[in-house]
Amino acid sequence: MERQIKLIWDFRGPAALKTAEHHEIHLEEFIALEKADVITTGHKEMNEMHSIAYMVVHERDMIAMRDKLKPHRGEIYVDN
Repeated sequence: MERQIKLIWDFRGPAALKTAEHHEIHLEEFIALEKADVITTGHKEMNEMHSIAYMVVHERDMIAMRDKLKPHRGEIYVDN
């Protein structure tokens, strides 16, 4: 089974959660426009001053998505 990679964008400050929510909307728009094969997107509040937006892709698509979207970081995704 191919690994899945979680591309992550970090947002910090008092408006971090709203910014992450908004960024997820842009990720969804990109997916629709590009007809990208994406597993899921989301956002999560890490604490009151740090939130993330993320997109999970197949490992085979990771480099192309990374180069187009410039995430801050990535990690191997494990769906729990």
